[in-house]
Amino acid sequence: MSKAIIGRKVGMTQLFAEDGKIIPVTVIEAGPCPIVQVKTPERDGYSALKLGFIEAKEKALNKPDLGQFKKAGVKPCKVLREVRVESTEGYKPGDELKADVFAAGDRVDASGVTKGHGFTGVIKRWNQHRLKETHGVGPVHREPGSMGANSTPSRVFKHKHLAGQYGVENVTIQNLEVVRVDVARNAILVKGAIPGPKGSVVTLRSSVKHQERSV
Repeated sequence: MSKAIIGRKVGMTQLFAEDGKIIPVTVIEAGPCPIVQVKTPERDGYSALKLGFIEAKEKALNKPDLGQFKKAGVKPCKVLREVRVESTEGYKPGDELKADVFAAGDRVDASGVTKGHGFTGVIKRWNQHRLKETHGVGPVHREPGSMGANSTPSRVFKHKHLAGQYGVENVTIQNLEVVRVDVARNAILVKGAIPGPKGSVVTLRSSVKHQERSV
């Protein structure tokens, strides 16, 4: 059964395994997430849960969003996201999802918005090589080099890797392992790194790759 929850990235730390090896983990403050809406195939064409996260003041929300929370009978939240699930059986508006929705050993896909790096060159943005620093090359050694266009077509093709804004993109890291779940602190410890800076909102879902392998 697919599961999901919204959380906030606290930071990274490390745990020690039974054999003494160090396990790098990302600490996620997961939930509590009230269920604002339950979508079913009969009514909406697919199964999904609309979850809230981080309480907010009513004056901070617009009327359409505020109406959804009042209809569900839950307090307004800053974050409102929809997550797909295989089945919505057993869920109803007003219920809360907590960190114990996942357990140690589960495989998850973590989605977040990457850190912003501003306007960057082709080396940092696209991992290109710098020019040779020999005689006759330069004076700039970090430029993108030739555009590759002659008299035909006399233009630069679209989607060429050039300098520009880097970061602030939605990225999903798949098939990460849940190492530990601390229900008392609403914390989920996931092995490895997760996109986004500290304090950013992330979404954890049951891993699609792991489900495909187990079938």
